[in-house]
Amino acid sequence: MPQGVPVVVPDDGLTTRQRRNLPVLAVHTGAGKGKSTAAFGMALRAWNQGFDVAVFQFVKSAKWKVGEEAAFRALGRLHEESGVGGAVEWHKMGEGWSWARKQGSEADHAADALAGWREIARRIGEERHRFYVLDEFTYPMKWGWVDVDEVVETLRNRPGNQHVVITGRDAPQALLDAADLVTEMSKVKHPMDAGRKGQRGIEW
Repeated sequence: MPQGVPVVVPDDGLTTRQRRNLPVLAVHTGAGKGKSTAAFGMALRAWNQGFDVAVFQFVKSAKWKVGEEAAFRALGRLHEESGVGGAVEWHKMGEGWSWARKQGSEADHAADALAGWREIARRIGEERHRFYVLDEFTYPMKWGWVDVDEVVETLRNRPGNQHVVITGRDAPQALLDAADLVTEMSKVKHPMDAGRKGQRGIEW
């Protein structure tokens, strides 16, 4: 896409403006680092445009400190206090979804993940948010906790102009086929290869 100009312009009956404003389904997958980071970068741009942003983290424990979460919560407060940017919601499965309180076993986590997805699907149907980050959502699909076909159908048929970004390894092919933007992160080199653990400002 040199200089932002599409290589091919489809004969779909849409104007350039209409095509440019179509909602985007993006998937960040692959074994390399940076899938969530890239998604949060997109969310930051969405917030700056005044979009209502909702983040749903499906695997990360509630005890893990996520730097982006603190930053986005602060941006959400800024919006509430001054109207700058957009509203922000951040949900982590590990601390119990606000609409489902189950604890403990893998079966409970599976039920939580399904409840989380069903709530997201309901919000999509209501056009509740303008920008969604479904962080590490490929894993509940891979593990069979959430039906891939149901997810794809819901996302394909979502109303309005709702952008969705999904992150995680091993994204199912049906999701990749439905997506408008697919990025695969591949590792070339990583500090862990030299025995270095994650550190402040880089991993969290």
